[in-house]
Order: sequence, then C-alpha cells, then structure tokens
Amino acid sequence: MTAHEPNPTIHASAVRVGERAVLIRGPSGSGKSRLALELILAGRAGVIAQTELIGDDRVHLSAEGGALIVRPAANLAGLLEVHGLGIRRLPYASAAEVGMVVDLDAEDAARMPAPASLEIVLNGVKCARIPVGKGFSALPLVTAMLVTRPSAVL
Repeated sequence: MTAHEPNPTIHASAVRVGERAVLIRGPSGSGKSRLALELILAGRAGVIAQTELIGDDRVHLSAEGGALIVRPAANLAGLLEVHGLGIRRLPYASAAEVGMVVDLDAEDAARMPAPASLEIVLNGVKCARIPVGKGFSALPLVTAMLVTRPSAVL
C-alpha cells in the first residue's frame, strides 16, 4: 500500500452525529443501513445532534494522531440502501472521528453489560462500544449513549 492509497475498506456503515461518527458493524442483514437511516432521521428531527451519512456498507478506517477516522468508500459515497426502496442518494461527510462503535447481533450483548464490553480497540485506538443483541433495536441504545451519562447509582 502506498502513502496515497487508502486503507482497505471494512464491511460497516457510519453516520456523523455532531462532530463524531457512529461506526455500525454487524453481519449482512443485521440492520446496519437501517440504523444509519434511523440516526439520520433522528438528527433531522432534533432528537440527537445534526447527522450526516459518512458511508454505507463499506468504509475506510485509519488511525491518525491517536484518533480513529472513518471515510466513505469512494464508489459508495452518498449512497444508502433502504430496504424496500433500493439505493438512495444522500449528502455525506467526507470523514469524521469515530466516537462510538455499534456492534449489531453481538454475542456479548447483555442487559447489564460488563464494562469491558463497552470499549473496543480498533487500529490501536480505544473507542466506546455498544453491543446490541440479535433482534433488539439499536436506536434507543445509541440515542441513550448520545444523550445521557453513566450513573454510579443503581
């Protein structure tokens, strides 16, 4: 790989929420595109900070200055698959720092997750992580992570 050649793509989607990105990973058919669209709609409705698609299905990740940066795959930039409608075009951000990783159909998802499962290291950079169980809606979890803080009181 040359200095001008981008990192290989990974199978994931990403949405910029405010200044940072939510990176959405999971197996094919797990709902990555759907969660991306739900986040974009939540941003437009004012439920969360302003949102913008970064990439759907394939994105580039790179560690830069201690941050994990996500960029769209060039041939898919601005394209989002909407189940039942096909491929749709949206405005998109060219890059953002990853602030959160959402793993759909995660085997370690739990009602009260272990603290270790709420972090992940990608490309040498530690990120917040939300493991979402198969069949569970990720949007409420992601929204809660974006608008609340952890509590030491149970």
